[in-house]
Amino acid sequence: MLLAYRAANLPDAQLIADLLNATGIDARVFNQNAQSAAGEIPPAVAGPQVWVMDDDDLVQARALIAEHAARPAAGICRCNHCGEENPLNFLSCWACGRDL
Repeated sequence: MLLAYRAANLPDAQLIADLLNATGIDARVFNQNAQSAAGEIPPAVAGPQVWVMDDDDLVQARALIAEHAARPAAGICRCNHCGEENPLNFLSCWACGRDL
């Protein structure tokens, strides 16, 4: 088990864990409730973290995280399956659930 990502907040950590799990990498969010202890515990330790369960997945996980971070956060794209508009940073269509 190795640390793959230190998140700014819990939704960010969950998004990254979901991204990794969707690609077959077993990832878990830790420190989900530890932010309330920030101040007594250093923020880098108390903040949400995403860990990969299999050490061999770390390099691929970090590459996927970097690829995700490089995607533009604004704009829209159309789903090829149902035609619905989705934000560019979505990996799957919010309407039909298929890959974008």
